[in-house]
Amino acid sequence: MPRFKNVSINGIILNDVHAVANWRLCVGCGACVFACERQNIALQDVPGIGIRPTLRGEDCRACGKCLEVCPGLGTTHNFYDTERPGLMLLRDGWGPIHEIWEGYAADPGIRMLGSSGGAATAIALYCLEKGLAGEVFHVGKNEEEPWRNRTVSSRSHQDLVSRTGSRYSPASPCDCLAEIESASTPCVFIGKPCDIQGLRKAEAVKPLLREKTALALGIFCAGTPATSGLIQLLSILHVPKEEVQDVRFRGDGWPGSFSILLKNGAMCLRTLSYEESWGFLQKYRPFRCYLCPDGTSEFADISCGDAWYRKPAGDDPGQSLVLVRTERGRDLLKKAGEAGYVRLQRVDPFVLELSQKNLLTKRSAVWGRLAAMKAFGLPVPRYEGFHLLENWLKLPLEEKARSIFGTAKRVVKRKYYKPILR
Repeated sequence: MPRFKNVSINGIILNDVHAVANWRLCVGCGACVFACERQNIALQDVPGIGIRPTLRGEDCRACGKCLEVCPGLGTTHNFYDTERPGLMLLRDGWGPIHEIWEGYAADPGIRMLGSSGGAATAIALYCLEKGLAGEVFHVGKNEEEPWRNRTVSSRSHQDLVSRTGSRYSPASPCDCLAEIESASTPCVFIGKPCDIQGLRKAEAVKPLLREKTALALGIFCAGTPATSGLIQLLSILHVPKEEVQDVRFRGDGWPGSFSILLKNGAMCLRTLSYEESWGFLQKYRPFRCYLCPDGTSEFADISCGDAWYRKPAGDDPGQSLVLVRTERGRDLLKKAGEAGYVRLQRVDPFVLELSQKNLLTKRSAVWGRLAAMKAFGLPVPRYEGFHLLENWLKLPLEEKARSIFGTAKRVVKRKYYKPILR
């Protein structure tokens, strides 16, 4: 008889990822698709929420393997590195960090096309061209529906450069993990914080996957807007989604602008600034994003994001903050710099907090939000090693109250005390 591995949180039993999604805990990474040996899980883009798993049929043995790799249920930090403890003072707010750099892609074209200096693309390109990896798996546009995303495999300079830049809509790059595991050569994986968590949890149960992952490259993330946000923005700009050939959320300088290429080869007449487009799209982030303490890809080997401590100039080509998280990341970044793919300089730790204050504030509020949900008897993700209470206690009294009572108000108003029925 198969062994059932149900997860019980606050008395609510979650026996598969469909139940996880129905209780709004799913992060949409796609790792469960890889874990299911019966290929019984499919992903679908749920309007107003994001990409979520669903069961293909009734052929589910409740083996629990999908739950083992699910970062939506929670994540644990294990700090094993005692030889090089890294920047210990930052761990409470930012996770393990060995080094902090600021820099950009040495290739001017990559630097301009990237969202903030193109460092992530340049590092991945180094792995490809120096034979450290045969493929880079990351997010790109869906050719059939260009306003949507899909997981893509880049094998060349042209592939990577054509797909560089942020895409502020749902993506599930962990749906490629089976391809990485079966690849003839190691691969680079690029993803959001929750995607990196899904990768690491999958590696824990599939050792071959760990061997085939040459580098886990993470990006900073404040939450992923649902596809409905982009569709609504297209509507406001009077652009039918059927006429869209490509969407550029950022790029062509830092922080870049939102632009739309139409199928007739013309550009949409109205281009939005980064502040305008993100200011609109961020309102469509699902509830689960507000419960995530990891905004800087703490489980990656290297993570990259915006250096917002500087104010963008009109012709600024951009620079990235580059955080070294592991020894593998340290070694690879050093070699990429020596080979001339990235130009970096060490920066003081305070630069990280100055650049990403909003992510630290969001992390600090998580404990209060989870406490409010527990008071309603709702299932919540389990986080270990994130120092959530310590961060919450540092908040001003007003922010502490808002994290608890604001969440309680949202739960009641939006009826989060009931599961979604799909």
